[in-house]
Amino acid sequence: MSRVFEMTFASVYPLYLAKVERKGRTKDDLDAVIRWLTGFDDATIARHAEGTTTFREFFDEATLNVRADQVTGVVCGIRVEEIEDPLMYRIRLLDKLVDELAKGRPLAKVLREQAPTPAP
Repeated sequence: MSRVFEMTFASVYPLYLAKVERKGRTKDDLDAVIRWLTGFDDATIARHAEGTTTFREFFDEATLNVRADQVTGVVCGIRVEEIEDPLMYRIRLLDKLVDELAKGRPLAKVLREQAPTPAP
């Protein structure tokens, strides 16, 4: 696992982008997912996507979304919610969100947006 932790975000970001674009999604969609999960702004995402930041450093700097625990399911044959290592959990959360985006799930659902409650 430590090999994944030391991979650069810049080496994986183009792969995420290619995956979502093959399915008709955009860079803006991908960046929205990353913003939602990490709390980063566009400039910070760009800095990491063009730099030498490892996944460990990337997630050390991130502030995980309070609703990230709502991301569940299987990625790479493993249930995300059962991953014990905190860093691997965060990496797989991002993988799962990218998978959902690439599968055509509406962005609002990927970002776990809650429907407004009707007025009484």
